[in-house]
Amino acid sequence: MTFVWVHIIWFGVWIVINIFPGLPHIDPFPFTFLTLVVSLEAIFLSTFILISQNHDAKISERRNHLDLQINLLSEQENTKIIAMLQAIAAKVGAGLEEDPHLQAMSADTEPEKVVRQIQAREEG
Repeated sequence: MTFVWVHIIWFGVWIVINIFPGLPHIDPFPFTFLTLVVSLEAIFLSTFILISQNHDAKISERRNHLDLQINLLSEQENTKIIAMLQAIAAKVGAGLEEDPHLQAMSADTEPEKVVRQIQAREEG
């Protein structure tokens, strides 16, 4: 907000100095020089914002990649835990061999297959 207030004061002082009679006018009424300064400032500000957004996008991409790696690792760990629980259930005779949900959860996750399914849903 400080940025906005500084500009309001700066532009106000500039306009008052160049309109007020009796003071030397550096930039008379159409304020051509002020327009040039504001245009240059807009160019530089937009360039800085684009650079900052590009930097933020790179950081976000790294975080997303790390998140994907952690999720894949968690999926592998969960699959291993399910396999161990199936072995325990078989040892105690719980009879979970025919549970289709358990069989689906114990199958290894194929990231390439998941990507293809996501792309197919997006296209269709």
